[in-house]
Amino acid sequence: MSMIEIIHLPISFILSYFIIKNMIPYLTKLKFGQFVRDDGPESHLKKTGTPTMGGIGFLIGIFLTAGIFFWVNKESLPILVMMIGFGTIGFLDDYIKVVKKRSLGLRAYQKLLGQLVLSIGFTVFLMMNLGTEIYIPFSSGSYLDLGWFFIPFSVIVILGTTNGVNLTDGIDGLATTVTIIVASVLTIGELWMGNGNISLSLAVIGGLGAFLIFNRYPAKLFMGDTGSLALGGFVVSMAMIQQNPLIIMMIGFVYLVETISVMLQVGYYKKTKKRLFLMAPIHHHYELKGLRELQIVSLFSVVTFIMGVIAIVSMF
Repeated sequence: MSMIEIIHLPISFILSYFIIKNMIPYLTKLKFGQFVRDDGPESHLKKTGTPTMGGIGFLIGIFLTAGIFFWVNKESLPILVMMIGFGTIGFLDDYIKVVKKRSLGLRAYQKLLGQLVLSIGFTVFLMMNLGTEIYIPFSSGSYLDLGWFFIPFSVIVILGTTNGVNLTDGIDGLATTVTIIVASVLTIGELWMGNGNISLSLAVIGGLGAFLIFNRYPAKLFMGDTGSLALGGFVVSMAMIQQNPLIIMMIGFVYLVETISVMLQVGYYKKTKKRLFLMAPIHHHYELKGLRELQIVSLFSVVTFIMGVIAIVSMF
């Protein structure tokens, strides 16, 4: 890892910090505040009006850093495109919620259509440039060629991961902290694979580190779907370019559990008219059980760290 790669982290941190700090009063003035639904935890009602769409701040910091050192980040262009693409879908969703005052944002089919286009486009890019092989964890270098099955596999992984990160962004600092750990493991994966994306992953860690200062409990700013979907795009495209999508089941264990909890809740309720969890995603279940937000963030971060260590071991 060269010095020019390492300095991506502090530069992204500094740029993101000052951008976000100056964004908050501007977002407050525009009344771009969080809309809290009545069917959420009662304790969250006090968050109503907290500035949202803060993901724009750390994304600008990350992209500026990547742009300053573009000659180092050429290999990361497909990942940046995925971040911009999913971030744009999130921005439109946030804009409709906040400005148009439509609580559900984009229609479900609109979100899915946009995400499908990006997922299929990125899958085609992977097949043309890297083929259809994926690394098998704990196999000491073995790969499995999925052939044409790679297309549905890739699309499902992309959609599942991006929406999993989005669902995780439900309490102060949770998605931010978990994704910093995930990005750290992906950085180690880049050292192992040598794909030239270390600079971008360090820039992401720096940008999220700056955002966490404002997003930790009690949050002064939320990232919104703009940030969470862009981060989902980053996580999944990094793992896919490393030809190691199965690692997401380990480093993204929290994302996976959050997603499964929602699926189980919906399915169980449709069948029995009863709730399996007090509320889904599962972090809300723990809230209603009496755990404080900081305790949940700490618990989920420790789990992510442990799974991250397992993921690192699985690479070798």
